[in-house]
Amino acid sequence: MTDQAALPFDHQKAHAHLSQADKRLGRLIADIGEFSFKLDECDSVYESLLEAITHQSISGKAATTIYARIKALGKNGECPTPAEILAASSQSLREAGLSAAKALAMKDLAQKTIDGVVPTLEAAHKMSDEELVERLISVRGIGAWTVEMFLIFRLGRPDVLPIHDYGVQKGFAILYRKKAIPKPRELAAFGERWRPYRTVASWYMWRAVTRAGKNARKIMKNMGRNNAKKKTATGKNPKKRGVRKKRNR
Repeated sequence: MTDQAALPFDHQKAHAHLSQADKRLGRLIADIGEFSFKLDECDSVYESLLEAITHQSISGKAATTIYARIKALGKNGECPTPAEILAASSQSLREAGLSAAKALAMKDLAQKTIDGVVPTLEAAHKMSDEELVERLISVRGIGAWTVEMFLIFRLGRPDVLPIHDYGVQKGFAILYRKKAIPKPRELAAFGERWRPYRTVASWYMWRAVTRAGKNARKIMKNMGRNNAKKKTATGKNPKKRGVRKKRNR
């Protein structure tokens, strides 16, 4: 793995800034310790996104197995080139374990890499976060979250806040003692104080979930909490009706 010194920003400055801007986050940083972040080592934007597509919506273990099968489609165990992905039959991709949607996404990624829509790694380093998001979400199956993970884990960008990431949302709720998962706009507004090191703050939100362990399960999604309140207010909760019937007997 790339070592920590290769990060394109100073994590000590990030610690100092975040601790001053947000005292509660500062206490978490002091408790957990140094930001021990390491970059992925994919050789290209294409390869990084190919792996990201594989990992979407399945467990890490299953994704690793499937990605190994995808790599086997290339020569000498290397990641298959865009041309090789385009030449691969849909059946071979499905037999590797991909869904039909993921197979189509890989084909589109390969074509857009050949067309130059997906930049080289060298070019990506020179582009802004916004430019990369706009460019890469044009690929089928690639959303803003996937690009944000690429910005964080491959490019090491210091100021990325994935407001739709459930782990970041849950970590925020735990750290700031919320009863429910925050809405993305709430998290975005609060996160302004973390600039220009929102990546580091996000990393500590993930650590907050890990540290909470089983207690993290107590945090509910906003939708679930609101629906529960509505059911109670309108008397449509089945359990409540059962209680009232028993009392009337």
